[in-house]
Amino acid sequence: MDVPISGPILIEKGEQLAQELGHTDSKLSGGWLDRFKQRHGIVFKTMSGEAASAKDIDTSEWEETLQKILADYSPRDIFNADDKGLFYKCLPSKSLTFQGQACSGQKAPKERVSLLCAANMDRSGKLSLLMIGKFGQPRCFKGINTLPVTYRHNKKAWMTSSLFKDVFLCLCL
Repeated sequence: MDVPISGPILIEKGEQLAQELGHTDSKLSGGWLDRFKQRHGIVFKTMSGEAASAKDIDTSEWEETLQKILADYSPRDIFNADDKGLFYKCLPSKSLTFQGQACSGQKAPKERVSLLCAANMDRSGKLSLLMIGKFGQPRCFKGINTLPVTYRHNKKAWMTSSLFKDVFLCLCL
């Protein structure tokens, strides 16, 4: 299964099918959904991994289209960028311990920063690392006049489209 399916989607599709079969007065409920899922062995699971995105598809048509698009630009103007979340207070989840001895862990801290790396195709424009934190003036920066990174902030320390646009335009111009 590649596309996430929720209960409301199943109900909507069930009502569409009922209409097609001539049951115009059909109104499906949460109870109907529960019985349908139980009858057909359907369970709600967390989707994990990226196996669904690794399908064997023919990419030659897209490669040709991309080459035509990129031909209009100089390698100096073609950039690749990637952002990552860094949970800087997390400890390793595995540890060495004596055989037979209990090894208990703890809840993982949620403190994070996001980092963005970007460079252009001909490597002439490697942008400085962008760090996104939660606070405008973090205490750890007190007394520091310059940073080896570009620092920005927002409430969740996430890369947003508006932040990306603002920072990328500032760094590239």
